[in-house]
Amino acid sequence: MDLFLQTLIAGLLKGGLYALIGTGMTLIMGVMGIINLAHGQLMMVAMYLTYSAYALLGLDPYLSLFISMPVIFILGMLIQKYLLNPLVHTETILPENQVLMTVGIGMVLTEVMRFIFTSDYKSVKTAYSNATYFIGEISFSVPLMINFLIAIGVTLLLFWFLIKTDMGRSIRATAQDKEAAALMGVNPERTTYITFGLGAALVAAAGTLLVPIFYLYPDIGGPFTRRAFVICILGGLGSTVGAIFGGVTLGLVEAFAATYIAMEFEEMAGLVIFIMVLLFLPGGFKRLTGV
Repeated sequence: MDLFLQTLIAGLLKGGLYALIGTGMTLIMGVMGIINLAHGQLMMVAMYLTYSAYALLGLDPYLSLFISMPVIFILGMLIQKYLLNPLVHTETILPENQVLMTVGIGMVLTEVMRFIFTSDYKSVKTAYSNATYFIGEISFSVPLMINFLIAIGVTLLLFWFLIKTDMGRSIRATAQDKEAAALMGVNPERTTYITFGLGAALVAAAGTLLVPIFYLYPDIGGPFTRRAFVICILGGLGSTVGAIFGGVTLGLVEAFAATYIAMEFEEMAGLVIFIMVLLFLPGGFKRLTGV
């Protein structure tokens, strides 16, 4: 029973971070209707920013959230404005040219980071990186607990922004019907900049939170782009609530597969669930939650 509870807690804590990663991608997908395949690479850049702030300034990784999120938010807005939006009006034989552009952006970001930092693995070891406390026989990782609480705080802040502010309402209106939103006075182009920036800032937050417990290398973005995509499919395309359920589900599935089957099956189990959802629940959790 202790092993089951330990695995359940580990999966929930990891799932909280996955939810943050998936929410960023699904927000972009809901408004722009495209899959951002540079999502994990933006997270990787945020991780290197956090690492640099720690190595050069001695800044605690959690305080680096105040650097990484604004920087990646601006980078996301610039990518949307100068690289993705111009493609909307460009005639091409490939309708998915914006998606292909995100693939190229991801490759460029990876190689730029490789040029600057080399391919060596890097890590940030803080006083709390390996800290744990126990309740009975169950152990709790301190950094994972902090990450989980911050992820909840950032997610609540996002929902407050989407529900209570004019820009948030504009984003929701554009996601529901872009033409109708434009007729109501919403500037769709400006909304896409800000939405892409928000999605990028969310995944930047996740990247910064991972730094105290994860190794860092230039190719780390690819696996997290894949996870974000799986979470979006699990949750239902464009559903922020669904992305939260999808992230937690993926975290639990990976944790139980690693514990009860083998560590090598951790990622495979997530992909199996991904295929099963496509086959038996094509709309993802969005069909169940309705939002």
